[in-house]
Amino acid sequence: MSALDKLHVFLRALEVDETQRNTAETDPLMTALGLPYPTIVGIVAGGEWASTVLDRLVVDGRYGVKLGQSPAEAARDLFRAIDDANESDPFLREHPATVEIVGGQFGSGRVPSDHALPMGLADAAEAVIGRRPALLGEPYGADMRLFIDSGTPCVMYGPGDVKLAHSANENVPLAEVEECAAVLAAWVVRELG
Repeated sequence: MSALDKLHVFLRALEVDETQRNTAETDPLMTALGLPYPTIVGIVAGGEWASTVLDRLVVDGRYGVKLGQSPAEAARDLFRAIDDANESDPFLREHPATVEIVGGQFGSGRVPSDHALPMGLADAAEAVIGRRPALLGEPYGADMRLFIDSGTPCVMYGPGDVKLAHSANENVPLAEVEECAAVLAAWVVRELG
């Protein structure tokens, strides 16, 4: 039997798990994203030679940490999904797939929407540029969690388009940098009063 023959069992289990995780989310900051916690299979690799049966398959991907969840809790959810897939198939019960967590692991972070920090920054933005920034959740790992975990309120605010971050065409218009600096300066003046 080729290892590839059972890949669909795991892909289906991950799809079911992804649907359950996203359907259970109730925070409007995250539900506004549509799919706040995508499960991504980015690499599927196996085999040693074109004329041999694939005896091993390695699948690498991304499994998001839900808002309010620790990386360890997310790992338990992933292990459960893979265990369920193993249990669903007679061959896999005898030859179970395993999971290894490698690479970056980023916890979630959140400040209440009505906290003085996001409200004060939004007020400053409205006063300087004439519009309030949208209060949004984001599904990617960010250093914000480090501040939150140490008890320091934190928000992410800045110029540019996050969709361009860490890409070949990453850029930030200077006008947005100047606008952001003016907003932050106004916020600091208000805070220090």
